[in-house]
Amino acid sequence: MKVLLFPGQGAQKVGMAADLAAAFPAARATLEAIDKALGVPLSTLMAEGPESELQLTHNTQPAILAHSAAVLAVVGDRLGDAACAAGHSLGEYSAWVAAGAFDAPTAAKLVRRRGELMFAAGQARAGAMAAILGLGTAEVEAACAGASAGDSGVAVAANLNAPDQTVISGDPAAVERAGELCKAAGAKRVVALKVSGAFHSPLMEPAVDGLKQALAAASLATPKFPVIANAVARPVDHPDQAVTLLADQLTAPVRWVECMRTAAEFAPGATFVEIGPGNVLSGLVKRIVPGASTVTLGTAKEVEAFLA
Repeated sequence: MKVLLFPGQGAQKVGMAADLAAAFPAARATLEAIDKALGVPLSTLMAEGPESELQLTHNTQPAILAHSAAVLAVVGDRLGDAACAAGHSLGEYSAWVAAGAFDAPTAAKLVRRRGELMFAAGQARAGAMAAILGLGTAEVEAACAGASAGDSGVAVAANLNAPDQTVISGDPAAVERAGELCKAAGAKRVVALKVSGAFHSPLMEPAVDGLKQALAAASLATPKFPVIANAVARPVDHPDQAVTLLADQLTAPVRWVECMRTAAEFAPGATFVEIGPGNVLSGLVKRIVPGASTVTLGTAKEVEAFLA
């Protein structure tokens, strides 16, 4: 039994998926189909850069999804019957691809549009994000509430990644104040993140209507297995619910700790299989679900070993 995991923004790097395209015709065909759907040579940007272009939100998001989809194209038939899937932020779209609700080119177009809308929201109202390390979620949330008191701006807990690792998001001054309050409460480190906006916060509200329109036009199919939605941390298996929660996700926190605990309860003893660039989610799972078994499938070498 397997739980499929899909990474989000931050896992990108120049050279991503190039080895997969070289080794596996199915991966190469998937990347080419996504290039055609987007009308841009995304796979070339992924393979060759420049990094400054790859790091732009509207490129990063489809690039990470394309990498995950390229792996799925190769290993999909060998994964067996997955119990459920989950993806971190944009990775939730990759999870719906794995579940058969979207095809990869459709999902790539959606996350590119999502990236454009998020970038535009960040341009309209500057935002900031910071990772808080070594402090419990409740203490981080209290610091955000304190920093947001009155009319002093917004700071919220945006990515609840591990019991002692939370990303905060909001207006720059409020995020800075929240970071100072977290340090005073005992946080080991506060790390400012390079982002183009305050993702998963109320500052993303201007992007919601545009994403709802794009989702409505995409037409989801009934999934083969549930996806654990970031916004509510519970399994979802109905297309209408998926559309609502993918839109809600823009302004809601990524409840990753709860998502992984839900997955462990939903599929006791399952192996967590991370599909896409990097191994960040596998590391988080081991901190959230003690004793969990994990596999990473992101490079050609890892995929070849899995197939063997």
